[in-house]
Amino acid sequence: MYKIKLTFLFLLLLSGLSITTHATPEQKPLSLSLANKIVAAAMQQCERDGFQVSVAVVDKSGVIRAQVRMDNAGAHTIESSFRKAYTSASLKLPTSKLAQIAAKDSELQGLHHMANNILLLGGGLPIKINGEVVGGIGVGGAPGTSLDETCAEAGLKSMQESK
Repeated sequence: MYKIKLTFLFLLLLSGLSITTHATPEQKPLSLSLANKIVAAAMQQCERDGFQVSVAVVDKSGVIRAQVRMDNAGAHTIESSFRKAYTSASLKLPTSKLAQIAAKDSELQGLHHMANNILLLGGGLPIKINGEVVGGIGVGGAPGTSLDETCAEAGLKSMQESK
């Protein structure tokens, strides 16, 4: 069991280190146009549901490509949406899944402190193009992390609708 935990931690760290690589010619980076489309779709979903949130999209390096704070969204939602997007992009998993993993295993609770921008709360999802993680979306401000995640899922769904 100890070996499995170490292997998992090593894979998480390795995936975080690979985030700093640059796009190869055959791999498309996350375009500004696509990032804006994802943000808009997530924001529209939250607006339909009656939530005032912030939505952030980061590229695979964790740099913001697009971010919006809706009217009356709390000031804290700007940072939480960014950190959720950053976390899901760098660790290549939904933040809700990472929060569950850390909660179940005391040795992995240190994931919270792995980097300043890591936030293990639901509402962050990796953005994938052709199976490759190219970024992350984070939503913060709905009255529950599962509601944040629903809005983030709507942002990702908008990518499929354009194909």
